[in-house]
Amino acid sequence: MFRPILTCALVAAAGAAWAQPVKPPPKGLPPAQAEIWPYPPPDPKGWWEDKRPLPPEAADPLGARRMGAHERLIPVDSGVDPSTYRLWGLPPLQWQLLRSQEMILEVWVRPARTVRQSVIRLTVRRDGKAFVQGRAGFACCEAGIARRMGFDAELPPGQAQALLALRADPLWSAPRGVRVSEGPDISEEVCVDGTAYDLTLMIPGRARSVRRACDSAAIGQAAAPLEAALTAALGHDPRFDVIFPTGPSFAAARKAYADLVAHGGMLKPDPKARPQPPGVAPAPDTLP
Repeated sequence: MFRPILTCALVAAAGAAWAQPVKPPPKGLPPAQAEIWPYPPPDPKGWWEDKRPLPPEAADPLGARRMGAHERLIPVDSGVDPSTYRLWGLPPLQWQLLRSQEMILEVWVRPARTVRQSVIRLTVRRDGKAFVQGRAGFACCEAGIARRMGFDAELPPGQAQALLALRADPLWSAPRGVRVSEGPDISEEVCVDGTAYDLTLMIPGRARSVRRACDSAAIGQAAAPLEAALTAALGHDPRFDVIFPTGPSFAAARKAYADLVAHGGMLKPDPKARPQPPGVAPAPDTLP
């Protein structure tokens, strides 16, 4: 017999709570969270018309550029679609406009036994500034990247020259995919486990992508770009650092590659590897 009175009391209390003014979001709250600050809900029309804060410079180092009359986008075939970059919160590599003395080095890390992936992008601008962008998350089972984290930061002064030196690394003239051959009388191993590294170097006018997976000797050929990428990315967020417990060193892979060459082995082109994009010179058939 007391239910109607109790129900009316609850409704009245809820209405009173709705009518009370709500404090504004606390200072420093990210814009995405400030938009959904509870009660009262934002004006629907104003939500679309309000100016949105621009992303920081480190989140899109080349974002303010406009294509000139004689400029063209660089053909990129890294195996990552522009829509996938959007899921990871990165400007698509295919839309980046590079000019003289600039470069982008991108590394995707894909372990075989987990869906947790990570990506590192290093950008060097012609004004001498260098930036790092890192992302990590679970690339599976949801309509998005689950438990995604990321950071964007400007690197300390002087890093640009060290990164630009990577353009001359022999890796960029090697085949896109390789197989380890230790000699004519030794069968080639089949890769079933390990970690795959997809690297893309983008400079004005061209881009080249390579993939090194599983075998330490093959990964050792890409040790210099990999160490540079991880050195720049580690130390910005503990959630990212925990993915790489051994740090940025690829010393064991370097030694495996050196031992392979010393004993007469080589890296043979993988016939199943993706072709390079148009305009990229073919790699040699074999590498010593």
